[in-house]
Amino acid sequence: MKKFNDNRNVIGNLIKEYREKKHYSKMELSRKLELLGIELDRFELYKIETCKKSVKDFELIALCVVLDIDFDELKKLIENY
Repeated sequence: MKKFNDNRNVIGNLIKEYREKKHYSKMELSRKLELLGIELDRFELYKIETCKKSVKDFELIALCVVLDIDFDELKKLIENY
């Protein structure tokens, strides 16, 4: 598995931050993603938030939609990494 700075993703902290801002539990976020056809259970979300799981492009898009993350936020995150 490829890693960047020993992480499997660079968005885990951002996902956690936005999830907590919305006061969603991992289970609630999982249910909202399921409505979009994305199956990520709370353990997988934990692994994403701790940068231990890679995120597929369609998962990232769904996470951004559900959590109202602007794609420019992702761009800034990568530019600052």
